[in-house]
Parts: sequence; C-alpha cells; structure tokens
Amino acid sequence: MLIQNKTDLTPASFILNGVPGLEDIHIWISFPFCSMYVVAMVGNFGLLYLIHYEDSLHRPMYYFLAMLSFTDLVMCSSTIPKALCIFWFHLKEIGFDECLAQMFFIHTFTGMDSGVLMLMALDRYVAICYPLRYSTILTNPVIVKVGLATFLRGVLLVFPFTFLIKRLPYCRGNILPHTYCDHMSLAKLSCGNIKVNAIYGLMVALLIGGFDILCITVSYTMILRTVISLSSADARQKAFNTCTAHICAIFFSYSPAFFSFFSHRFGEHTIPLSCHIIIANIYLLLPPTMNPIVYGVKTKQIRDCVIRIFSGSKDNKSHII
Repeated sequence: MLIQNKTDLTPASFILNGVPGLEDIHIWISFPFCSMYVVAMVGNFGLLYLIHYEDSLHRPMYYFLAMLSFTDLVMCSSTIPKALCIFWFHLKEIGFDECLAQMFFIHTFTGMDSGVLMLMALDRYVAICYPLRYSTILTNPVIVKVGLATFLRGVLLVFPFTFLIKRLPYCRGNILPHTYCDHMSLAKLSCGNIKVNAIYGLMVALLIGGFDILCITVSYTMILRTVISLSSADARQKAFNTCTAHICAIFFSYSPAFFSFFSHRFGEHTIPLSCHIIIANIYLLLPPTMNPIVYGVKTKQIRDCVIRIFSGSKDNKSHII
C-alpha cells in the first residue's frame, strides 16, 4: 500500500455544514442572524461616525469605544456573511487558505475585543480614582500605544494557529460541522496528534481572556472601594452611572464566551452540537449588536449628540460632565 504524504492529506477546501441537525430550518435561523448583523453594522458605523464628527466626544473613553466598535465590525463581518451564504444559498465550500484567514481574523479580533474591554475598565479606574490626573495619564499617544499593543498581542498569539493547523494531516474528510472556521474544530478533523493545538489554544485563552478578566476585576474592585468611600450619595450614583454601559458590554461579551468555552470542554457529550454552534455564533454577534445600543441608551453625551444631529441643530458645543 502506498503511503500518502502530508500534502496529499491537505484538502483544497472545507465544507461548512452550518448548524448540524437543524438544516431544515436554516432559513429561519438566518432571519435573527441577519437582523442582528444589520443592527451591528448600522450601530457601530454610526458610533464611529459620531465619535469622529463630534468634538465633544474626542475623549479617551470614546476613543476606546471607537476601538471596540471597529473590533466588533471586523469580528462579526468575518463570520456572518459566510453563514448567511450557507443558510440562503447553500454555498458551503471555503478554500483552505481562506479558511485559515477567517480563523486568524476571528481569533485575533475576539482577543482584541477582550483587550479593549480591559482598557475601558482601566479608563474607568483612572477617571474615578484619579480624576484630577485623568487627562495627563490617558493622553492621545498613550491611547494609541495601548491600542496598538492590544492588537499586536492578538496577532502574535493567534498567528501560530495557522502553522499548527497547516502541519496536520486531514484524513477524516473535509466536512466541518460549523458556520465558520474555528481552530479546534479544524484540528478535530485531523487524524494527527492535536495535543499541541489543544494546549496552545488553552494557553492563548488564559493569556488573553484570563489576563483581561483579572485586570477588569482588579479595576472594578478599586473603583468600588473609591465609590463607597465617597461621602455624597449623588457622587456615588454618578460614578456608578459612568460604569453601567461598560459593565453591560462586559456581560454581553463574556457570558456567551464562558458558556462556549466550558461547554466545549465539559459538556461536549451532554449538550447538542447544534447548541454549541448557535452559542458560538451568538458569542461573535451579540456584543457587536448590543454595544452600540447600550452605549447609545446609557451614555448621555452620545444620546444628546444623536438627538442634536437628527434635530438639525448646528450647536456642536455639548459639554461632557
């Protein structure tokens, strides 16, 4: 018998199967996905335009919000258009290199999304705990540097995924039970040793998610201590209100992420595969959809700017309290 080399066992393309077991209702699943994607695109592009257009929003908090909006746009645009093509037109094939590119963008920008949420927590910490030094600590060069560092962290940690996937032989077919190319979903199609993939994937999750959650927890612990020590009830309420939108963003980002992470490792045989796939898509789609809504509703400065633009007012001198 001839022994095939690794190149012979590398497929030219993969077949994305959508949501396994729910193929008959793919068209119905597509409606909420499409609606949320439209809201995400309109909302995040609207926030980016507003932050650029309004001089009153040229502050560190809103620069970080602009980073979050950009990250959310890339994150959901890397997956949802292809998912809708699967649901609507049965265009399930994706090239091997295209699949690797999609995997790279998804993991890089989910890592960046987590990093930006961490930076926003640090922003709130400085604003509440060191209000008099806020503008001198978070200068524009500092914001650019920490934003670039967050992006480079994601790129450098995720880039090895492409080599770890490329080195594997694929002798279990090329049908991927998913709507997008995920690192471990691809690795499980291989008949080779994927222990390195599993260990490195867990390490990246801890280095990015674990570190960011630790920083967010420490920041809000210090914020809570400072707020409790305030003598005025109005001051305490005002300080809490400045954090409400960010806490909601953390909830929408990390809740589906935790469910997806732990269910893949501890509920693989008890939770239906279709549930895994839907939650994985919600993890990438819910934060981009909800973040613009939450910040639009909870942030008075953004709400006032929107009202002024739609009312046709020429006054651009809104004041941030």
